[in-house]
Amino acid sequence: MRAHVYGTAAAMLFVASATPAFAQRLTPNDIKATFFNGQEFTASTPSKVKFKMVFTADGKATREPLGKAGAKGEGTWKLDQNGFCTTWKGGAPSCYIMMSSGQNKWSVLKGSTLMAVWTK
Repeated sequence: MRAHVYGTAAAMLFVASATPAFAQRLTPNDIKATFFNGQEFTASTPSKVKFKMVFTADGKATREPLGKAGAKGEGTWKLDQNGFCTTWKGGAPSCYIMMSSGQNKWSVLKGSTLMAVWTK
């Protein structure tokens, strides 16, 4: 009986450690403090295109491709009640939520669709 209890506890511990306990939704203020502070970070799309991104406190945003794919861009950002919105020059506004997804790694989602992973 004791071996069964220990085995069950070990299995539960394994499942708990395999499920990211840190996967939580960031508040708009958390997003602002972490990313919209003028410090560069990397954004990777699901198709593996990478960008150097900078979002400044005054609401401006820039992106620069880190490889041959992708387009350089300038735009603006603002917070909304669920996360943040960006408008890139020549484009329409898009709004996103952000979830933590590992150490120094965050998933940017539009609805339930993964749009990018941001890393620092």
